[in-house]
Amino acid sequence: MSDTTDKPQIEPDEADSHRVRKRSVRIAGHRTSISLEDAFWDELAKIADARGQSLNALIAAIDAGRGGNLSSAVRVFILNEVRQTNRTNEIRTTRDDTSG
Repeated sequence: MSDTTDKPQIEPDEADSHRVRKRSVRIAGHRTSISLEDAFWDELAKIADARGQSLNALIAAIDAGRGGNLSSAVRVFILNEVRQTNRTNEIRTTRDDTSG
């Protein structure tokens, strides 16, 4: 019998973000599909919106620079974007703290 008290609890909203969704996209005139967790699709849509791009255009740009699996390339791209945003926010916070 296993003890579930040692396992981390996942909130319902968080559990939904782990669900993998497969979506079709068009890259250079060809249809392909990408499987990503909902959390990655959500973040990718935010990045595309902030850049004024469609999801297809952003995915095509990621595809043009990738070396391996497209889904993995998209995840790594999102991770790098989030890291860059965090670094930028840390710099702004540090500047605000030292200027006041």
